[in-house]
Amino acid sequence: MTGFHIVIPARYGSSRLPGKPLALIGDQPMVVRTARSVARANPDSLIIATDDSRIVDVVQAAGFVARMTSDQHQSGSDRVLEVAAAEGWQDNDIVINVQGDEPLMPAAPLRQLAAALASSPIGAATLCEPIERREDIFNPNIVKVVRSVSGEALYFSRAPIPWARDSFGAQTGTVPQHPGYFRHIGVYAFRVATLRRFVSLPMSDLEKVEALEQLRLLDNGIPMLVLDSCAQVPGGVDTPEDLARVNVRLSTSD
Repeated sequence: MTGFHIVIPARYGSSRLPGKPLALIGDQPMVVRTARSVARANPDSLIIATDDSRIVDVVQAAGFVARMTSDQHQSGSDRVLEVAAAEGWQDNDIVINVQGDEPLMPAAPLRQLAAALASSPIGAATLCEPIERREDIFNPNIVKVVRSVSGEALYFSRAPIPWARDSFGAQTGTVPQHPGYFRHIGVYAFRVATLRRFVSLPMSDLEKVEALEQLRLLDNGIPMLVLDSCAQVPGGVDTPEDLARVNVRLSTSD
């Protein structure tokens, strides 16, 4: 297995769920629960990158490594690059960005991402899974992705893509199967050189319109592999409702 690093960006502020990284999942802060989940992937290093000393204290008390990063970053990718630079990781090293609000993240897809990137000349990769419910295709909070025959991203959108001209007129609850529809899973693997180039670029027009930072890559001709996740990845936590859902899921599985 090729070596790789995982960085978990964890920003304290959140408009929909203030103090989100410290919200309790069961009896553990969310950022700690996320770290314990992704640690099962056995990365060479696992670092939580944050802008708040309260998160540093909680992470370190749980036995994980935390780094204070700038409070001026616009995205998790910027925070991940700051850690990569501070750690002296090389251009060809692989770093995986797992958001701190993914407490149910399985380990296998992270290893899958690292292995795929190690065997490819492409410098960025992410995950997707099939959409099973028709209503999810039309949900703007569920990001859709379409790929080329070689598995590279063609486009990401909050809109239903591709548009099934002959199916969407019928009011049925089934998902059109040809072509299939795929939910983008917001976990990213980068070679450090590609991450540095990505962060150095200005926000693109498509990125601004869709509010999806990965479109900056496509707008600038930087390819991204999109892998079929080898395991189901539950949704992350963005709202109080999500927090309640995850807690219920964990309580019923214990």
